[in-house]
Amino acid sequence: MKKYTRQRIMLDLIEKYEIETQEELADYLLERGIDITQATISRDIKELRLVKVLTSSGKYKYATMDSQHEGINERLIKVFKSSVLSVDKAENIIVIKTLPGAGQICASAIDNFKIEGVVGTIAGDDTIFIAISQMELMDLTLGNIQNLLK
Repeated sequence: MKKYTRQRIMLDLIEKYEIETQEELADYLLERGIDITQATISRDIKELRLVKVLTSSGKYKYATMDSQHEGINERLIKVFKSSVLSVDKAENIIVIKTLPGAGQICASAIDNFKIEGVVGTIAGDDTIFIAISQMELMDLTLGNIQNLLK
């Protein structure tokens, strides 16, 4: 079996099950006909950049870096809502005014939310410029940003 296929199966397993250890992961893989050494699992975990995160049940499980950010996104939304003063558009740029000192964290929030149409942000102390990929996406993107403020 090719490494890519094995790693794809590993990602599917950690999404479906709360896998705490490499041994558990090896057992799940063996059930699917993949006999793998602990060393190979360890290398795959490193290449896939898997991390252990705390679950709601108080146990740790393997997760992708993106899923680790779920709790962070909730906090970023709160900071974003409480820091943004105004949102305006100018051609293919959205301009957001924030409380002094909040520009960087609010721009980071926008980057983390992966909003359709956003190709990049530039943040100052209290102003964020958001570049939009296509003019046709401006209203959709602006609406998605404004929805975060509700």
